[in-house]
Amino acid sequence: MNDRLYIFDTTLRDGEQVPGCQLNTVEKIQVARALEQLGVDIIEAGFPISSPGDFHSVIEISKAVTWPTICALTRAVQKDIDVAVEALQYAKRKRIHTGIGTSDEHIKYKFNSTREDIIERAVWAVKYARQFVDDVEFYAEDAGRTDNEYLARVVEAVINAGATVVNIPDTTGYCLPLEFGQKIKYLMDNVPNIDRAIISTHCHNDLGMATANTLEGVLNGARQVEVTINGIGERAGNTSLEEIAMILKCHKDIHIDTNINTQKIFPTSRMVSSLMNMPVQPNKAIVGRNAFAHSSGIHQDGVLKNVHTYEIIDPRDVGIDDNSIVLTARSGRAALKHRLHINGVDVSDEKKVDKIYEKFLQLADQKKEVSDADVLMLAGADTADQHAVRLDFLQVTTGKGVKSVASIGLDISGQKFEAASSGNGPVDAAIKALKRIIMKTMTLKEFTIQAISKGSDDVGKVHMQVEYDGQLYYGFGANTDIVTASVEAYIDCINKFKK
Repeated sequence: MNDRLYIFDTTLRDGEQVPGCQLNTVEKIQVARALEQLGVDIIEAGFPISSPGDFHSVIEISKAVTWPTICALTRAVQKDIDVAVEALQYAKRKRIHTGIGTSDEHIKYKFNSTREDIIERAVWAVKYARQFVDDVEFYAEDAGRTDNEYLARVVEAVINAGATVVNIPDTTGYCLPLEFGQKIKYLMDNVPNIDRAIISTHCHNDLGMATANTLEGVLNGARQVEVTINGIGERAGNTSLEEIAMILKCHKDIHIDTNINTQKIFPTSRMVSSLMNMPVQPNKAIVGRNAFAHSSGIHQDGVLKNVHTYEIIDPRDVGIDDNSIVLTARSGRAALKHRLHINGVDVSDEKKVDKIYEKFLQLADQKKEVSDADVLMLAGADTADQHAVRLDFLQVTTGKGVKSVASIGLDISGQKFEAASSGNGPVDAAIKALKRIIMKTMTLKEFTIQAISKGSDDVGKVHMQVEYDGQLYYGFGANTDIVTASVEAYIDCINKFKK
C-alpha cells in the first residue's frame, strides 16, 4: 500500500505575494474552486490580519469550497489568531497556520530574543489556537538555517502543545537537497513524539532547488508539501505543485500517492497565469508551452517512431491534447512528413519529399519556424489562399498629447476591407480596427514582446494568445515596427481559428 502525501496549496497566499499578481475576491474564489477540482487537500486562503481584503477573501473562499481544508496564516500573536478564527467561521474544515522564526538570524535580528523565549512563544501560540480549532499547523520560519538540535526541541514542544502539522520551511531557499533531506530525517529520528504530527515542507526557489529539496523532504519522511501553481511565489517562487505531482506519478517506485487529478494541471496553470497576469515561461517543466515540443530532427524522428523515446509524460496526463512537433531548420524529413500528414497531404514519393525538404530548409533558415500554411505551400497544396486573412496596410497616428488612431486594410479571401479606430495606444487602436472587420468575439489572453536582434533597428517578435469559441490560439508576428508585428500576430491567431 502506498503512502499518502497531502498537497497544501499556497497559491492564494504565498503565490499572491508576487508584485503585480494580486487578485480580487471573485478571482480568488475562481482559483480556489479550480484547486478543489484539481484535488488539493489544503488551501491556504490568505493572511487575514494583513488586510480587510485578505480577511474577506478567506471568509468567501470558506463558503465557496466544500471538501478541502481552508487554512489561514497568522504570526504567533493573539490578535492574528483571533482574526483568523473569525475569518474561518464558515469553513467546513479549518486550520490555523501559526508560527515564528527559529533560526539564530531571526531570533537575534528580527525578534531581539532568545532561543528559550522563542520556544515559549511557539508553545503559547499553538495552545491558544487549539482552543478554537482542532487542526493547528506550526511553522518554524527559516528552519532551513536553524540548528537541527534546537529545531528538534521546537518541534517536540509544539507537538506536545497540540500541533497537528509542523512545517519545516526553507524560507530563503538556501539548503542543498541532501542537507534538507537530512534535516527532515534528523527530526524523524530525534523527536520522540514525531508520530503525533505530520511533517510538512515549504521550500523556496532562490537557488533553483525548491522541487529537489521538497522531494528530498518527502523521501525522508515529510507527508505534506506546500506548493503553488506554476511555482509562483515571493522572490524566485515556491515549489511547483505540478512538478511534485508528476514526479510521484512518473516514479511509481517511490510508492507515494497524491489526490491530484493530473489532467486538471494544465488548465489550472493557464487560469492562474491569466488571472495573475504572469506568463508561464515557455520552457517551464510540465506546463510550459515547449514542455512537449520537439524541434531537433533527431528528437522528432524518435518521438514519431515511439513517443517514449523522448517523452516520459503523456501530455494528456496533464491536460494537454498532444505533443508538438515544431518545424525549424534543425527538423528532419520525418517531422516534415508528419506535419504534411496531419495537414492532409500524404507524400509517398521520396524524391518529392527530398525536393520539398530542400525548399523547407531554405525557408526555415529565413523564418526560424515554419507554419502549417508554409508546409502546405511547399507541398504544392496550399489552400490557405482561399481563406487567409492578410494585412494589406496599416497606418497609425500616435504621440504625446495625441489620441492614437489606426487605419487598417485587410485582404480576406481576395476581398478588400478597411476600417479605422482610436484606442489606448497604437497597438490597442490597431487591434480595435482589426476587430471592426473581423466581427468575431475574441479575447486577447497573452501578449509578449521580445527583441530578435540588437540595436535601434531591432526586429521585434510578438507572441499572442487569443481565445475564440472556447479555444486558445497562439500567433506570432515579427517586424521592425512593433505595432505591425502585433497586428500580424493577431492575424496569425485568426488564421488558425477552427472553422
